[in-house]
Amino acid sequence: MLVILGFAMIAVFMVLIMTKKLTPVLALIIVPTVFGLFAGAGLGIGDMVMDSMKSMTSTAALLMFAIIYFGLMIDVGLFDPLVKFILRKLGNDPAKVVLGTAILAAAVSLDGDGSTTFILTTAAMLPVYLRLKMSPVVLTCVAGLANGTMNILPWGGPTARAATALKIDVNDVFVPMIPSLVAGLVVVFAFSWLLGLQERNRLRATAPEIWGVPDTAEEFDGGTSTGASGTGASRTGAFGSGRRKGGNPGGAAPAGGSVAVLDRTETLVDEHDSAMADTALDPNRSTLRPKLFWFNLALTVAVMVVLVANIIPLPFVFMVGAAIALLVNFPKVKDQGAQLIAHAPSIVAVVSMVMAAAVLTGVLKGTGMVEAMSAWLVQIIPTSMGPFMAVITGVLSIPMTFFMSNDAFYFGVLPVLSETAAHYGVGAADMARASITGQPFHLQSPLVPAILLLVSLAKVDLGDHHKKVLWRTAVISLVMLGVGMLTGAIGIG
Repeated sequence: MLVILGFAMIAVFMVLIMTKKLTPVLALIIVPTVFGLFAGAGLGIGDMVMDSMKSMTSTAALLMFAIIYFGLMIDVGLFDPLVKFILRKLGNDPAKVVLGTAILAAAVSLDGDGSTTFILTTAAMLPVYLRLKMSPVVLTCVAGLANGTMNILPWGGPTARAATALKIDVNDVFVPMIPSLVAGLVVVFAFSWLLGLQERNRLRATAPEIWGVPDTAEEFDGGTSTGASGTGASRTGAFGSGRRKGGNPGGAAPAGGSVAVLDRTETLVDEHDSAMADTALDPNRSTLRPKLFWFNLALTVAVMVVLVANIIPLPFVFMVGAAIALLVNFPKVKDQGAQLIAHAPSIVAVVSMVMAAAVLTGVLKGTGMVEAMSAWLVQIIPTSMGPFMAVITGVLSIPMTFFMSNDAFYFGVLPVLSETAAHYGVGAADMARASITGQPFHLQSPLVPAILLLVSLAKVDLGDHHKKVLWRTAVISLVMLGVGMLTGAIGIG
């Protein structure tokens, strides 16, 4: 009976979330409460939930103060110079533009919020893509690859969910996976460069009157680049304005050639950064603190170093970091309160979800559902496959997190798989690490609001986005899983 109730509870939970009948927070509270009472929990269900909630307070604190910290750093302009640097150094070579998009998306993904990443990346790069007649699908693909890979950061959500569901320290999940994260980013940048080269070749073939037919970028010299401001893009040089080497002065195309050129005054970013107006990178926003840039950079580097060194609990690191950042950047109490209020919606959404998860995990464990379900799975899984449960979980996480929400997978499925794996000597930390390797693929799911925001902002069809991004994210997920196995982060029982 417990097995049936357990799987039925998970199924109802998944259906209600995926059909959007209930928000994740409500589903996490209501569904397990009802099924827990059917399982005979009675008034003891309250103690089950409170015992489970005690183990989640540190995760909630981590998410809360990490969101405050990185949201604050975006507000005060820490990332603005990086955005401007990338745009000014790209030139108008499609390969460099696409690679720059990946670097920008990865950097902004440090705040752990996909929506923020896609808003900033699209605001900065879409004018460039349209200006150069590049495909916006490439932009959404690269942004999705970078953000999906960075989504395993502790404050991004999935890693915290995995740690919360299995009641282990989030540091034990993330830190050993840093080599996998680095390997995933390397693959992201490689895919981005190749996509950029494809765009370069496509533009040469489809619009020779605009892009010309140089064999290499070196055939052009000098000049600035096209931009989000200025006049139309009907006459742009392929990889830079100015003139073709050996060509006529002033950039005129040589006789018999089809290369048009660009006015030297046109740039990707104008001196007033007008393309960023009314975005989170608005150069005139009141929260900018340019005089404190070096302080904020040093503080962020210090926070990252302490995080990787794992010498102080992560929640306390971000609590102190956020407090210092607020105090220095906004010394007035009124401004400090305004900053906290500005990021309150993100904080409430994430922290309430973590605390509500205590109901589901508490009922699963307190009623004995997890033990009963894992015992049943042990009976049907071939003994020879048992020691490979972590690897199996990593592979399963790719499709399962695509067709269901992270809440459903990490709070409903992972605890059962982990309990089963324990019978074969596979630790909970190994299972948690393996489970987050499917995140690059998960982030492309239509169940993820952020990806819907991305394709909407870029005016891209979701189907076109999936055709270009899904197999690449599957490769990245498998690479991260493989590196985790090679480094011992994901073990075999």
